[in-house]
Amino acid sequence: MKQPIRKLDGRKPGSDIRPLRRVVAALILRGEGPLREVFICQRRPDQAMALKWEFPGGKVEPGETSEQALARELQEELGIAATIGPRITTVLHTYRNGSAIEIEFFTVTSFQGELVNVIFQQMLWTPLSSLPDFDFLAADLTLIRDLADGKLL
Repeated sequence: MKQPIRKLDGRKPGSDIRPLRRVVAALILRGEGPLREVFICQRRPDQAMALKWEFPGGKVEPGETSEQALARELQEELGIAATIGPRITTVLHTYRNGSAIEIEFFTVTSFQGELVNVIFQQMLWTPLSSLPDFDFLAADLTLIRDLADGKLL
């Protein structure tokens, strides 16, 4: 039986393919019209993709629905019990290192509790139109433009 051709680094073809990581994120909104704001968070200097801005959320764990995962992440990261609204969009993104993620973005218009900074460098409310002024994660950039242009909400 013939052996598969190996790459020069000794790995089998296809062995460097990484599984798709499922992630959820919240567009926590307040206000209406041109004054509508969204809540954004900045990663800490010691985290991967340091000091980039993002929407709060995280990984979907085995056995969780996307909505359950997002509610859990918002409780862990911000200390709130959020009411998860409709999914706005899904983004597929492949990073330069070959890892790929699928991010589902949901709206959150109500929550119980006070927003507490558990893991971020900083967090703030900003008008949707100002989102392009922040240095967001690459996976969020198309969404940022669409939100700022009023295309999704």
